[in-house]
Amino acid sequence: MKLVVGLGNPGKRYDGTRHNVGFVVVDRLAASPNVGSFQDRFDAEVAEWREDADKILLMKPQTFMNLSGRSVREAIDFYQVELKDLLVVCDDMALPLGKLRFRARGTHGGHNGLRDIQQHLGTTEYARLRIGLDVPDAERDAVDHVLGKFKPSEKAAIEDAMQLAVQGVVTWVGQGIQKCMNQYNA
Repeated sequence: MKLVVGLGNPGKRYDGTRHNVGFVVVDRLAASPNVGSFQDRFDAEVAEWREDADKILLMKPQTFMNLSGRSVREAIDFYQVELKDLLVVCDDMALPLGKLRFRARGTHGGHNGLRDIQQHLGTTEYARLRIGLDVPDAERDAVDHVLGKFKPSEKAAIEDAMQLAVQGVVTWVGQGIQKCMNQYNA
């Protein structure tokens, strides 16, 4: 079994914000006919995806971004998911808008959702897909930037990134993290 966790914040207030790109990727994956309905489990919305012989859980923690680790830990423990079969999808202000970066492991890099997951798992040895948001302009601080919505001029780039991210997760499921790093980290 594999586990794909999209990070974001629950509630209508956060729909369409930069910080919720992980939720968007999971929602788009969940639109496939091979995916069941979301159920509430582990303080998260969880849907089961079947791809050939693979069973993949799609997860959106509902604990808010900075407290995502508990939900991830509970799902891993319950389903006995190996860390090599975990992929976390999140935003990254350090990357240019729309750029994707797959990593097999690594630090949280200042991302509070990844920091909490790292704390609950006790390791950095899990894959992640970071989606670039770009740095905030001079008029906004980091919090306003990530909790803000995309500008009209940014929508085409982020839409392309979301489509590519969905394709990347499908590639990860079938071919692993190394293939994703080679193919998507241009």
